[in-house]
Amino acid sequence: MTTGLKVENLTRRFGGRDVVSDVSLEVMPGQVMCLLGPSGCGKSTTLRMVAGVDRQDSGRISVGGEVVSDDTVHLPAEARHIGLMFQDFALFPHLSVFDNVAFGLKGTKREAMRRVGELLERVHLEGFETAFPHELSGGEQQRVALARAVAPRPRIMLMDEPFSGLDNRLRDGIRDETLDILKDEGTAVLLVTHEPDEAMRMADEIALMREGRIVQRGAPYNVYNAPVDRSAAAFFSDINVIRGVVKGALTDTPFGGFLAPGFPDGSAVEIVIRPQHIRIDFDRQGRGPNPTPEDGTPARGTVVRSRFMGNESLVEFRMDHDGSILKATVPSVFLPKEGMALWLMIRRGRCFVFRQKD
Repeated sequence: MTTGLKVENLTRRFGGRDVVSDVSLEVMPGQVMCLLGPSGCGKSTTLRMVAGVDRQDSGRISVGGEVVSDDTVHLPAEARHIGLMFQDFALFPHLSVFDNVAFGLKGTKREAMRRVGELLERVHLEGFETAFPHELSGGEQQRVALARAVAPRPRIMLMDEPFSGLDNRLRDGIRDETLDILKDEGTAVLLVTHEPDEAMRMADEIALMREGRIVQRGAPYNVYNAPVDRSAAAFFSDINVIRGVVKGALTDTPFGGFLAPGFPDGSAVEIVIRPQHIRIDFDRQGRGPNPTPEDGTPARGTVVRSRFMGNESLVEFRMDHDGSILKATVPSVFLPKEGMALWLMIRRGRCFVFRQKD
């Protein structure tokens, strides 16, 4: 199968500092790869180099098996068969919807009319041909921008936070429509976002970036459920951290012992667990539930606050044993009063054990 986009050892320096360092990735036709990370991690710089508006200091970029940029070759953006979608839509205000979508098309007028009509139907804007951008809603402008970007049938689609300007009510529907169209067109998509939910919803593969490097790459399920370190786990959701020291491949905690294979005795480790994997049980005159192999030993805490979040309730506890704060989420409505004593148990199979940072 022909490669859509291949990036090899891409590096970009500004002021003597690597803002992108040794980034490699491959996106096949019909696949969505998401560059995910916080602001300033290098993901948009990577996108600009792929687009051809910035040039790498070293590395190679290939599109459809053809090198478009390396140490000796640097094709301009317009010669790379790449489509672009950005947050601000970038529609031409003086052109109608039809002329915006037809802008990058070559061939006869009849062919352009057929292609524009086909795409406007796909994005549910048939009948809007003569409208101008200022007459459209934000969601409609985004659909026009999508149709325009897809119209020339680019091999690659680069998307830089394209949905962040839309309100939540519209965002999910437009994202799904966009994915359907791009996959039907067989376009290789490189999407940049700082929102984990967007990456999980859209990507076939996620490349998690930090300080200019890809620190983890894989399917959304794998990146979420097997994070490489504490920071990777925390990027996707709230986390709780319990610290301990390894002895005989076990870390002793108030919640019982945790296996820590591969860590030598004396290692300081962090046991990380997401709030949804903490089990809550009631206090029975100072006693909690019996320990189990799955949930370990219960530890008591006192409710600090509880809040209803829509699909779940978030409860914060101050733990009796050390005064630390742990967070737990519960489906639906669960709002215990401040000061109420409850017992917490931790799902052994949903914990991550990492070496403690200095």
